[in-house]
Amino acid sequence: MKKILQLKNIFLILTVSLFIWSCDKNDSEETAMSETMTIVETAQNQDALSSLVAALSTADNSEDTDLIGTLSSDGPFTVFAPTNDAFTELLAQLDGFDSLADFDTDEERAILTTILTYHVVAGVAAKSTDLTNGMIVETVQGENLVINLDGGVFINDATEINAEVLIADVEASNGVVHVINKVLLPQAIIDALNEGEMTNENGTLVDIVIATEPLSLLEAAVIKADLATTLSSEGPFTVFAPTDDAFVALLDILGDDYNSLEDFDTEAEIALLRNILLFHVITAKVTSADLAAGNIPTAFEGNNIEVIASGDSFVIGDASDVNANITGVDIMASNGVAHTIDKVLLPQAAIDFVLGLQLKTIVDTAVATDDLSLLVDALIQADAGLVATLNSDGPFTVFAPTNAAFAALLAALGDGFNSLTDFDTDEEKALLTKVLTYHVVAGAAAFSTDLTNGQAIETVQGENVTVDLTDGGVQIMDATGTNANVALADVAASNGVVHVIDKVLLPQEVLDILAAMSLKTIVDTAIATDDLSVLVDALIQANAGLVETLNSDGPFTVFAPTNAAFVELLNTLGDDFNSLADFDTDEEKELLVTILTYHVVAGTSAFSTDLGDGQLIDTFQGESIRVTIKDGTVHVGDATDVNASVVLADIAASNGVVHVINKVLLPQAALNALTPAIPNIVETAQSVDDLSLLVEALIQADASLVATLSSEGQFTVFAPTNAAFVALLNDLGDNYNSLADFDTDEEKALLAKLLTYHVVSGSAVASTDLTDHQEISTVQGESLFAILGHGVQIRDKSHVDANVTTADVMTSNGIVHIIDKVLLPQEIIDALH
Repeated sequence: MKKILQLKNIFLILTVSLFIWSCDKNDSEETAMSETMTIVETAQNQDALSSLVAALSTADNSEDTDLIGTLSSDGPFTVFAPTNDAFTELLAQLDGFDSLADFDTDEERAILTTILTYHVVAGVAAKSTDLTNGMIVETVQGENLVINLDGGVFINDATEINAEVLIADVEASNGVVHVINKVLLPQAIIDALNEGEMTNENGTLVDIVIATEPLSLLEAAVIKADLATTLSSEGPFTVFAPTDDAFVALLDILGDDYNSLEDFDTEAEIALLRNILLFHVITAKVTSADLAAGNIPTAFEGNNIEVIASGDSFVIGDASDVNANITGVDIMASNGVAHTIDKVLLPQAAIDFVLGLQLKTIVDTAVATDDLSLLVDALIQADAGLVATLNSDGPFTVFAPTNAAFAALLAALGDGFNSLTDFDTDEEKALLTKVLTYHVVAGAAAFSTDLTNGQAIETVQGENVTVDLTDGGVQIMDATGTNANVALADVAASNGVVHVIDKVLLPQEVLDILAAMSLKTIVDTAIATDDLSVLVDALIQANAGLVETLNSDGPFTVFAPTNAAFVELLNTLGDDFNSLADFDTDEEKELLVTILTYHVVAGTSAFSTDLGDGQLIDTFQGESIRVTIKDGTVHVGDATDVNASVVLADIAASNGVVHVINKVLLPQAALNALTPAIPNIVETAQSVDDLSLLVEALIQADASLVATLSSEGQFTVFAPTNAAFVALLNDLGDNYNSLADFDTDEEKALLAKLLTYHVVSGSAVASTDLTDHQEISTVQGESLFAILGHGVQIRDKSHVDANVTTADVMTSNGIVHIIDKVLLPQEIIDALH
């Protein structure tokens, strides 16, 4: 058998941490080292260090170990590298280890890693000239080496034999290597070797349990509780090992839900099983000869077992009334000793668990209590899985209202709620759920002794209840002004505790919902307000579903004009609109919808405190209104020059808020519909008989001039009369008897140049804006000149000025001046000649 196998369990949970030192390097050292090989490559190129390379590779066969990768990284490192002979000498001292390949388990490779990391100093490349006599050097393994410079360079480890540096200062790109003639051993390895020599060759406590047939259930429990690694570690431990019969007896006590250890399947149950097993473990080696009456701390922290004298022997006492008899003693293991017992020892936590199994759940407790029958009905009616939740593991603290408390709540809610079954819509069931979850505290079973005065406790609903301890007992404060009295405290359940109270607790969220439920909709509010009757008539007359919309959930903000405001609007509209009934065509109803939806803001309940001076608010119609606040009064601006004033603010509705105003608001769309549109330049020309040839010319030119002069502009157009075009055609000769004779592409282009010479783009220039001899740039590119004297004349590139016969014809996109001559640019004159 391998001698070092005695260390297997000691190092089962051994982990290696690399402690990185920070040490500056000067630039010259870094440059020199970068030109050489890494420490690993240096070792690989030295035959005398092949065993070191093999050891590193062997250690790296473990999943979480990468010594080669570490020693190939930037470093810097200082490595004391044992020769092949040094490794041969170490192997000769270990029974069963003929080569490094014999380190073939994770435990053994962990031991090898411990030895190797004891040869590495991280964070510094220490040359021999950097070493001083007696210097203490911390290794990556964690223990120290001591430098001895008496008669050479020696490295002192935890043994009595020092290692001598055979070759010093072998530089590598990531550090320096010193070749030594001995494998260094830290104290951890020395201790492990000594322990291995003193112990017998039995397996660990886990091995013994596995090998002992009457302990098969203990084996299964250890595995299920994930304690095999712990009980295979170094120890020493003493285990009081219950037999299979002892585990069967425990399962019988636990009842029908626990037929085998497999029934410990929740996290809480597995944690309990783990604590029960740790209650059987003493973190010291206690043989039968060492037993003495008294309490002994166990590995289950904070819990003791009692060794009790019984005749010539001892029994073991736990938190129950039944002691365990010791049936077998001094079963020796490599990491401790085991004694078999005839009973599973139970700590207080296990006793509490067993008692909990005998309790009803919170729901079953309520079902069994006559005065909580309405609470049970409420849990079922809410239809939100609350019964299942309060039947689950918990723990929960529940403040349980009595039947009288629920009856009082129903009476307060009014005629719509005569019983809990009246919570029958999804919204009402959700409301009932909020009420019920406000009575539940999750994650704790808070008995009355756990409560303190003024304590705020968060409920599952999200808001807090507050504890008020008075001389009369315990009271629970909710969001109302009336406290609930705890009529019966500390009713223990298997998954928590119940406190019976004489009032249904209400959170602020529920109070707000109940207050909203008592409000009318915006339409109902308007119907109930005499001074808004015309608004209601308007909503109906519009016949566009506005009544249904303003009766829906919202929220909406409505600026509601008074009756007088609508009368004033009708007076403004004239004789055609004596009442709202005169909005009787589809177009007029659409206009009415435009006006009404301009008074509605969707998606928010904006109370007066939410409004700000200068605030722009988008309406349901699409255009904005502007809020102005002056001397504490809110005014609302529309597309007109007259603002509306809020005469009554903040009328709360179930689906929003209403502000009564003294004027009907008008958006620009309504103003446009009520005011005939001003024609554009083309429409103006089409309406003037004496400009018909100009319109024909624009069309004949086929250059999108009609579309251009119908666009937004602004333009200034000098418009020749029909007589002016006739005179032009006469001057052009027999080939041009009408504008239709401009029929080739070249002629149409010529006509377009002629026409664009009459157009100024970008401004509407009135005659009063002109000055004598003012140069005017045209779209064609050449200029015109204004001549003022006897009226207004326009000078082109010919010798005859045009007279403005009608000035300043205003259009929607500019201004037109009618002239008595077709203007000719030089480009046209040249083309005609």
